Amino acid sequence: MSQRTWNIDFGPLRGLYRDRDNAWVFGVCAGMADRFRFRLGTVRVIAVICLVLFFWLTVAIYIGATMLIQEKPLIYSGTRTEYEFWRRNHRDHWSRL
Repeated sequence: MSQRTWNIDFGPLRGLYRDRDNAWVFGVCAGMADRFRFRLGTVRVIAVICLVLFFWLTVAIYIGATMLIQEKPLIYSGTRTEYEFWRRNHRDHWSRL
């Protein structure tokens, strides 16, 4: 599992998300590639071929997927020790107020 899809509190992300970090349009292809462990370029080539062959159907499915699939949540991607340091200091800051 890649570092981007790992949540330090809850383990690997489950489900399908739109990946806006690697997106060209809305991140549907990037999210599908990340979820099913395909190469992003391969998913995009398949999407373009489907767009050429079945234009309206592909557009309808892409727009529907954009509206139904949630965006990928923000995830901390540093080391565990850094995460614990900042989390501990963050809690201490608010407890002093």
